[in-house]
Amino acid sequence: MPLLRFNYHLLAKLLASDFRDNHFPSIAFTLFSASYSTAGLRYQSEGKRSNIRNFKDGLGKAGSAYQESLSFAASVCDGAEEEESDEREGSSDDDSLEFITSFRGSNRKERESIARVEIGEAELRHPLVREVCRLITLRSDWNPNFEGHLRHLLRSLKPPLVCAVLRSQADERVALNYFYWADRQWRYRHDPVVYYTMLDVLSRTKLCQGARRVLRLMTRRGIECSPEAFGYVMVSYSRAGKLRNALRVLTLMQKAGVEPDLSICNTTIYVLVKGNKLEKALRFLGRMQVTGIKPNVVTYNCLIKGYCDINRIEDALELIAGMTTKGCCPDKVSYYTVMAFLCKERKIDQVKHLMENMVQDSNLIPDQVTYNTLIHMLSKHGHADDALAFLKEAEDKGFHVDKIGYSAIVHSYCQKGRMGEAKSLVIDMYSRGCNPDVVTYTAIINGFSLLGRIDEAKKMLQQMKKHGCKPNTVSYTALLNGLCRSGKSLEAREMISVSEEHWWTPNAITYGAVMHGLRREGKLSEACDLTMEMIGKGFFPTPVEINLLIQSLCQNQKVVEAQKYLEKCLSKGCAINVVNFTTVIHGFCQIGDIEGALSVLDDMYLSNKHPDAITYTTLFDALGKKGRLDEAAELIVKMLSKGLDPTPVTYRSVIHRYCRWGRVDDMLNLLEKMLVRQPFKTVYNQVIEKLCDFGNLEEAEKLLGKVLRTTSKHDAHTCHVLMESYLKKGLSLSAYKVASQMFRRNLVPNLKLCEKVSKMLVLDGKLAEADNLMLRFVERGIQQN
Repeated sequence: MPLLRFNYHLLAKLLASDFRDNHFPSIAFTLFSASYSTAGLRYQSEGKRSNIRNFKDGLGKAGSAYQESLSFAASVCDGAEEEESDEREGSSDDDSLEFITSFRGSNRKERESIARVEIGEAELRHPLVREVCRLITLRSDWNPNFEGHLRHLLRSLKPPLVCAVLRSQADERVALNYFYWADRQWRYRHDPVVYYTMLDVLSRTKLCQGARRVLRLMTRRGIECSPEAFGYVMVSYSRAGKLRNALRVLTLMQKAGVEPDLSICNTTIYVLVKGNKLEKALRFLGRMQVTGIKPNVVTYNCLIKGYCDINRIEDALELIAGMTTKGCCPDKVSYYTVMAFLCKERKIDQVKHLMENMVQDSNLIPDQVTYNTLIHMLSKHGHADDALAFLKEAEDKGFHVDKIGYSAIVHSYCQKGRMGEAKSLVIDMYSRGCNPDVVTYTAIINGFSLLGRIDEAKKMLQQMKKHGCKPNTVSYTALLNGLCRSGKSLEAREMISVSEEHWWTPNAITYGAVMHGLRREGKLSEACDLTMEMIGKGFFPTPVEINLLIQSLCQNQKVVEAQKYLEKCLSKGCAINVVNFTTVIHGFCQIGDIEGALSVLDDMYLSNKHPDAITYTTLFDALGKKGRLDEAAELIVKMLSKGLDPTPVTYRSVIHRYCRWGRVDDMLNLLEKMLVRQPFKTVYNQVIEKLCDFGNLEEAEKLLGKVLRTTSKHDAHTCHVLMESYLKKGLSLSAYKVASQMFRRNLVPNLKLCEKVSKMLVLDGKLAEADNLMLRFVERGIQQN
């Protein structure tokens, strides 16, 4: 056991030193909020208690309530990771290499693999699975009877069926919440295969904190964690852009006493390649070989992908050529990876040359999969003509290109607006006995819709029905989107109303397209009603979609309606964020209803949504506009006390409102507090310029000393603004004094402006000052025009 921990300790550290000298910025992943730690602590204490409120919070509100239940555990995990990372930062690359070289794998034990279950159509279509999924979709209308029924079903589900439920969820957050809910139920315990399925699902998302917590649950439940489990968590962190956190998972493996194998090494290389750290991946490859872990074709394919991502094609080809000498022959994926990049760049000759090398060097014969890959890659990048050429070449060689390959080319033509070529290709499909499917027709319908040729899109919809091809939700959504883009949103709304009669079901994208169409046409009431209908069907609009509609309501002076709409969405379980509340607050401020805006601020606190700097700035500006500066200042102080940094807009608003009402001393006191929190170099420049705008030149002159401390271009511009203000009031001597201060600070004033000052000084009888001012320019070698 000591040897195992010792060896893996070095594997976990071998990358740490690479990051010691290159500090990568931590990418904020805001799925979990530290502000919900109290609620998270409450969740921890409740343990296995299950009731209707917990489940509704867990499944019905995949946004805010989800955060509440998990943030405490997530913050603890993050803290532990940070501490472990700091303890291991001190090791160097040489030390890591020396220790890992001593591990030759002689004591490596074969680990018994956890049973894996392949989830097929039989499991996904099982009546129990379908009933559980149906109950989950009704989470917005949950009641105790539903929960009791679901609990009963849970105890009847075998592990493969639980896995099928998790994989059936369109939203992985819902799957995760169902997993948590089931884990809390009395007399039920997840089978190990369920944990691995959940990790597999999360590895395809950015929900890295959820994956991290599932891993911790496995440890607490005494379930053996294989390197594969840690690999899933690493991939999830990688997808979230948290490269350093992904690599810290290796430390967790070391703590758990799990010995590294080829799978976790391949995952590490994959994560490094995804994080654009190819050189570190190559160094890691060398070190894993020293430990006796022999790379396989997957290892090399990851590196080939890394070379292609940074446009090092020659290195990728060199790696392929040298794989055989290293005892690992390249497979077709090795070549396909390079071909994909060449297709993207439309280097057709090189693609053909690479196909020849496949045969000569690796004895890999191009087959139907090869041609399908080329067709799809070229079509994906908009090279439909080249894809069609390869399609014909494949058919000439006796390969049968199916409707998927044809559909890819049709879609590519439609994306370019080349509808004639797309329709011709469909006709060719019929002549070759390859009937178009719903994907092919939908691509053409979408192409016509994007061009605004709605009548032709409708004809294509009818034609596919005549040929026995039933349109699906995507087909109708494409047509509805075209109607909305053409200003026919009401017709699109009517099509949704009669969707059941035509045997199709709108989805969230369908509702979103029509909702935004109604919004763009100013039919806001209909858009709000459609949103409520959408929620009733189990589809929740995103915070962005909600905000766009709120914004439109506010722009049309319907702020009260916007507030009611927000409250309805919140009560229905939609994910509402601070931006949505701030938009409503801004709407009230625009119509001068400050009390209404402050009321919405109170609602934010009650909903456990915390205002940000933009929220406070919006309210400050509105209060300042009304002259209620004391209340406005209290808001800024409150913002600072909550650890929020004032933005440049905050500074501008404070300066403008205080200067307008002439309360300079109070403004300076507030600015000093703000500067402690967030320095702002040009703050006093803006104060002086704003005071000049309002004609308060006496106060502006008092602050001139603060500006001239730095002698930058901004300072020179501020001095020029003050000089021009003096000239407008006929105070030539004051303008002269400002110019003199600039010369003393080694700042050269604008020559033309000083000529104006000099002329006015002459008119005012100040001949000595006028001569002295122009003499300063002569001394510096600057001649008058």
